[in-house]
Amino acid sequence: MKPFRHGGLMSALLLPAVFMFTGVLLAAESGDLSEKDQAAGWKLLFDGKSLNGWRSYKAQDKPKPGWTVDEGILKKKKGVPGGDLMTVQTFGDFDLEWDWRVEPGGNNGLKYFITEERGSAIGHEYQMIDDEGHPDGRMGAKRTTASFYDVLPPDAKKPLNPPGQWNHSRVLVQGNHVEHWLNGKKVLEYELGSTVVMDAIQQSKFKTVKGFGTKVRGHLLLTDHQDECWFRQIKIRELEQK
Repeated sequence: MKPFRHGGLMSALLLPAVFMFTGVLLAAESGDLSEKDQAAGWKLLFDGKSLNGWRSYKAQDKPKPGWTVDEGILKKKKGVPGGDLMTVQTFGDFDLEWDWRVEPGGNNGLKYFITEERGSAIGHEYQMIDDEGHPDGRMGAKRTTASFYDVLPPDAKKPLNPPGQWNHSRVLVQGNHVEHWLNGKKVLEYELGSTVVMDAIQQSKFKTVKGFGTKVRGHLLLTDHQDECWFRQIKIRELEQK
């Protein structure tokens, strides 16, 4: 009779768990949604393989070469023109989540309420920036990561990972209520059309933009500031209007 080996037994018991854990990691990296997410109504905006569902602002052509896809990651190449990258679809009430990282000194933003009826890609922007390493981030809290860019600042104690590391963000829009989240913490909330918002807009660069600060059904858009940025797991869940 062969001697009993604890190592062999442990390997046999652990191997399925390792495969299962690896499978979860691969699913997350490839952009696949879990069964739980699918049941909850989540949909991928970025499939991890292509730029299907995205186009340039005010153009029906495919995104420019500055935007590339590699191993489940959407990348904005440094110094290569790509232009703003916009969803084909428009959204009203939604719950949006995504992972992102910027290079040291980098700058990007995710805009919502984008309409092509305006002269340029102006919308409410969730700022993504190297707060300390980029000049715009040093101009005040209203221009730092997770702010309503140039309008409202995020919580000063936000849990921001440094440049080069992944962050997880969320924007929730339901009725006139908007929330910005960063790495699992709600860092900003505001009411569209409220006195607080409209007064803040009058102190911003958007004070002359008609309808800014009120609810608009629109596209989502990733900006191009010529810096290197990475995105993954961009997913959205459309909500019933309040």
